[in-house]
Amino acid sequence: MRVEVVVPGLLADCTGGRAKFSLEADTLQGALDRLVDDYPLLKRHLYDESGKVRKHVLLCYNNENIDWLESLDVPLHPGDRLAVMQLVSGG
Repeated sequence: MRVEVVVPGLLADCTGGRAKFSLEADTLQGALDRLVDDYPLLKRHLYDESGKVRKHVLLCYNNENIDWLESLDVPLHPGDRLAVMQLVSGG
């Protein structure tokens, strides 16, 4: 199944200059694995040394933070979307 992926413009240099693209996977976990397999430079921006999503990054599946999902073994469907968002803080 194809899933649409959107990354912030600041990370587009890690994805061949593209901020929006699609990739093929059967499950959400498969899509996340494929994302870092296809774009290895992106991995260090998304995950820390222990393999957890960095605190300043949100990975959203169809507008839902993946941290709120019980499992990442969610089957993908036409029209599904995976978005990478970077949190900004300051005053």
